[in-house]
Amino acid sequence: MSWFRRLVNWVRGWWAKPAWRTMVLSGDELPDILPQDTLVVMIDDGEPWSAGMVCPCGCGRTLEVMLLEEVRPRWDVRVDAAGRPTLHPSVWAVDGCRSHFWLRDGRVHWC
Repeated sequence: MSWFRRLVNWVRGWWAKPAWRTMVLSGDELPDILPQDTLVVMIDDGEPWSAGMVCPCGCGRTLEVMLLEEVRPRWDVRVDAAGRPTLHPSVWAVDGCRSHFWLRDGRVHWC
């Protein structure tokens, strides 16, 4: 992704878009279609195991991160009282659009 497109997405993210929200679903795989600006957390047998989202760069790609303790790499997810998600560590698409960002308090922070 070009530096100009990243800059436009960053500006758009601060002034034009509301904060990301969280949706919790039960099941063993992500839905085929994910809502924009939403982190979908999947729970199976009462344990969160995966989180998915549409890439915030605009490419439309689905990104999935694992939340299980025994899986590597793995991420931690935290949701505040307003339903805004935080993921740790950063998310980096190593192929395709190569987006690299933090999702903190419902906001995308580009690396």
